[in-house]
Amino acid sequence: MDKDVLKRLKNAGLLSEQVPDLGFVGTGSYALNKIISGDYTKGIPIGMITQFIGESSTAKTVFGTHILKEAQAKGYYSMMVDSENSYNPEFATHLGIDPKNLIYAAPETLEQSFLVIEDTIKAIRESDKDTPIVVVYDSIAVSPSKAEYEAENYEGSNMVGAIRAKTTGACLRKINPMLRAKKVALVMINQIRNKVGVMYGSPDTMAAGGKSLEYYLGVNVKCISNKTSDLIKDELKNVIGIEGKLRNTKNKCSIPFRECEFELLFDEGLNPYTGVLKQLESDGHVERSGAWYTVVSTGKKFQSKDFVEMMQAPVDEGVAPLANFLEQ
Repeated sequence: MDKDVLKRLKNAGLLSEQVPDLGFVGTGSYALNKIISGDYTKGIPIGMITQFIGESSTAKTVFGTHILKEAQAKGYYSMMVDSENSYNPEFATHLGIDPKNLIYAAPETLEQSFLVIEDTIKAIRESDKDTPIVVVYDSIAVSPSKAEYEAENYEGSNMVGAIRAKTTGACLRKINPMLRAKKVALVMINQIRNKVGVMYGSPDTMAAGGKSLEYYLGVNVKCISNKTSDLIKDELKNVIGIEGKLRNTKNKCSIPFRECEFELLFDEGLNPYTGVLKQLESDGHVERSGAWYTVVSTGKKFQSKDFVEMMQAPVDEGVAPLANFLEQ
């Protein structure tokens, strides 16, 4: 390759500088961090759109809240766009959110939601050019377009989906270039609803955005939890949480179509270690024989019930190889 040619093209303004790695924000789950970014300590990418999609009550909002918590812990700007009007400040604070450092907005329409995100980004960048911004939009599924919001009986029209998808596409075309240029991570919460009358194949469909939203996604995470079989109960049979799977169906940061498990306790939030042991086994760092696991690099044996304690133990207690997997 002729370097002089490349130099002339660059001087003519025909080539762009390589885009630097803008970093990542943790999800509250080490296993999910791993399947998204390939690293237990990273998570969702800054500069892209990440979507969490699933049926109701599958922890989508909780993941968004944990991402905002991780962003605040790094000193990043955090913003909640609450179109569902379901944000619970007390619960969010319980999960670790600092409400004094959270930018909150509750717009009424799809267009207003994207406009307030755009205006907030511009306002921050007037005085701070570098600190990353993390925005959670919860949720695009319930945000009506301006036409829906202002019209009577608009929901009965068969054009609702097409108008909403067209509006979403127009908004995304405008805001997407800003994300990398302005160091913004945008998390979209979406819902899966069933198509009516589907006899064959999957009846699942996106509630909002359609194909236009899919095209702009950097990462797509499908949240799966059975409302009957995946309940966590205490000794008195009271439901205290849920468990389920996370499926990475699109990924521009690492290998797609990976899965991991998650566990949510209502009083405590996400268990950050759920799914990590399976991931370590899949990666060949540990081997399993019955109820016992063996650390491949050291030969140390342990049972799954001791795993979390081992992960949290100080490095100098002889479990450094296992504990350090989360730092690699």
